[in-house]
Amino acid sequence: MQIYLDGEFVAEEEAKLSVFDHGLLYGDGVFEGIRAYNGRVFELEGHIKRLYDSAKAIALDIPMSRTDMIEATLETVRRNGLEDGYIRLVVTRGVGDLGLNPVKCEKPTVFIIAATIRLYAEKMYRDGLKIITCSTRRNTPQAIDPAVKSLNYLNNILASLELRGTGAHEGLMLNTDGYVAECTADNFFIVRDGCIVTPAPGVGALRGITRAVVMNLVREEMGREVEEGLYTLYDVYTADEAFLTGTAAEVAPVVELDGRSIGSGRPGEMTLELMERFRAYAQRSGTPIYPD
Repeated sequence: MQIYLDGEFVAEEEAKLSVFDHGLLYGDGVFEGIRAYNGRVFELEGHIKRLYDSAKAIALDIPMSRTDMIEATLETVRRNGLEDGYIRLVVTRGVGDLGLNPVKCEKPTVFIIAATIRLYAEKMYRDGLKIITCSTRRNTPQAIDPAVKSLNYLNNILASLELRGTGAHEGLMLNTDGYVAECTADNFFIVRDGCIVTPAPGVGALRGITRAVVMNLVREEMGREVEEGLYTLYDVYTADEAFLTGTAAEVAPVVELDGRSIGSGRPGEMTLELMERFRAYAQRSGTPIYPD
């Protein structure tokens, strides 16, 4: 495997970072997880924009242009000979001392990994996911804004730890006011009375790239509206359908929350249609990896 590291391509075993890198010491940095389908990188420009927006929000100056970042991402995929896969793009604050002050980090570290990923077995997409509500609350924007896709994922990890021994496939996180925010690694949607709704980003949900694509598909291909607002567990328990969206998960049906069946307890019609439309869209869109 070839890894992009600060302007060079190196073998996996040679891709080494300093133990003084503040991405490691303090989780100080930003990242993107990106998919490649059928020889194209999915929503690459959208991911790059979010990466640079996240970096700007934490005053991290990425030491390369967006155009160069896009080319480095594509070249990483090429060098690993992938048509379909998963790309992890990371920018850390860089090497500093053992103090917290980010000003002492002179140059950010950039690395890109292109590999493969499979989050759920195909059976999960046929039968649906069973999830639980986590007691760990989503970070409040007054502390760490969830809109920043940072390297510090401890909030999500603590919630994910609650799944151990429960048999649940995912966990649903609420914000500190008790409103539904998102899952530990995915955005969340429900269907009520033929209307597709999802938590507004302001309640603690990441502005997901897959989330945005799904919302566009609902509006442009299905001719329906998507409502963003404040929703409680009651709204989920009494929903007709539910599904989650994410780069790795794509669109996955949710059929149970906290032991309560959602709708019929099977993936719903609108969810199944969206899954099909999303997979078709992913296969035909994106930035070409290999020149003609």
